[in-house]
Amino acid sequence: MSHDHDDRPGLNAAQAEAALNPPPGRVGGDLVTETLQGLGAATVFGVSGRPAPGLSGALRRSALAYVELGAENNAAFAADAYGRITGEVAVLLLTAGPGALAALPALQEAAAASAPVLAVCAQVPAAGLGGRRHGHPRELRDQQASFREVVKSVHPVRTASQIPSAIAAAWESALTAPHGPVWVEIPEDVLRAETVLPPVSALDATPRELYPRPELTLVAADLLARAARPAIIAGGGVVRADATGKLRALAERIAAPVATTYGGKGAFPWEHPLSLRSWPGDPRVTELLEAADVLLVVGSGLGALSSGGHTFAPRGRVVQIEADAGKLESNHPALGIHSDAREALDALLDAVEPREDATAADRVRTTLEAAPDPAAAAQGPGPDAAQGLSPAAADLGPGPDARVLAAVRAALPDTAPSFWDLTPLTTRAWSAFDARRPNTMHSAQGAGGPGYALPSATGAAFADPTTPVLAVTGEGDAPHTAAELTTARRYGLPVTWLIVDGDGDRGDGGDGGDGDHEDRDGGPDALRPDLVALAESLGVPALRSTPASLATDLTTALRAPGPSVIVLRAR
Repeated sequence: MSHDHDDRPGLNAAQAEAALNPPPGRVGGDLVTETLQGLGAATVFGVSGRPAPGLSGALRRSALAYVELGAENNAAFAADAYGRITGEVAVLLLTAGPGALAALPALQEAAAASAPVLAVCAQVPAAGLGGRRHGHPRELRDQQASFREVVKSVHPVRTASQIPSAIAAAWESALTAPHGPVWVEIPEDVLRAETVLPPVSALDATPRELYPRPELTLVAADLLARAARPAIIAGGGVVRADATGKLRALAERIAAPVATTYGGKGAFPWEHPLSLRSWPGDPRVTELLEAADVLLVVGSGLGALSSGGHTFAPRGRVVQIEADAGKLESNHPALGIHSDAREALDALLDAVEPREDATAADRVRTTLEAAPDPAAAAQGPGPDAAQGLSPAAADLGPGPDARVLAAVRAALPDTAPSFWDLTPLTTRAWSAFDARRPNTMHSAQGAGGPGYALPSATGAAFADPTTPVLAVTGEGDAPHTAAELTTARRYGLPVTWLIVDGDGDRGDGGDGGDGDHEDRDGGPDALRPDLVALAESLGVPALRSTPASLATDLTTALRAPGPSVIVLRAR
């Protein structure tokens, strides 16, 4: 069988020589680093000290930058953020057993946010696999089982020759829509053993494109063109697919109001005449969306946070575009289109006829003018304190002064990413904060675990060290990750950590839901550290701020080189 064209990669002279005469001293770990470099990785994340066996020397022999954090979960959060900001695969190195299990919460967050994280984890020697139970240190009966229901795909390795193919397959999986974390597991003895295999020189891990079916595009285009009151809900899939421009073009073509979910912040311009801004929000916005005769949902499964705790009840026809097939029609009957958001919106733009509606912008303006500002509603107790929040957030009680969100918005550059732990301030920010650029506001809304913000901001700073990064944490969660200030200081990262003192516990009901945070004798609140003194003891500049001075203090901190801490008394 002949081929007119063979596009398989070849070897140059130096690569051919290395293949025929492999350099001495290489081990299985070198195959890992060579494969990662061949796929385009430049930075890998792990914990301080020795990485997985067989990888220490391999990392030194490679051109990879190894970023060391204080704990596995924090390293995984940092990798998650790096993947979100760059859109590239973020590599995470883990040791077997407890080290791997410690990263589970962060990998769950990456899965919820569709962040492309490639976790390369050591495993006990091959002789201890298959339930043989030799009693190796860090031995788990079935380590893969702990991750199989969390990550997108699992790629076990048992011999050195399997390493390049397994990592390349995982890389492709992580970048194929929907993006997500993947798992590669390699026995320690395979990583440590010398190898005579040639250096890895060329790999193909091109992600598969996910196009919409043409007949579904045709039906969706017809429905939208003939609709009397179309509307659009844009989720995080629009941001991840870099489809914000196509979303705007489609909304303008069919004169459809657009609301964004919390994960879709920045997918549509906040001040656009068709913008309903972040949603769920005021009941008037919800009513406009529910009353749409055709509702286009792009890049969202309309889960609990994106539907007011599953109370959203659209009355018209729903068209849902979603890259995760498991989310299609998972909450509402719909014309389900399994596709990457960018490809589906592009196809719709080619197929849909323009729709004229001079009243659409007026309906949006009337709705927003009638809806209380969620930030203003968060000023304090009162009959309107919870208005503008989703039902899932409304029972959290009164939140910080509206000046706090206004000060953060005033100080934060439009291009600067921010990472938010779950606090009452965050739940208000979901609805009220104007993320003026897509992919700049991130929170732990998928898994809801504490300690997300600071290590994530650290990972984002490695993605772009020239842009300041903001981390926002409540005082109760700050001690969980305060040690990572040493990471930001060691690498000189432009990370500003805003700790909202008095903001209550995290917004996931972690306090039992009663909102009682008084300092009780012997209780955890009575033992909270002096966070300014703690930061200064680690060599990080810190100060106390107030809502009145926060904008100035934050602006100064974000412009200064290196890390800084601001402790805010919110009320």
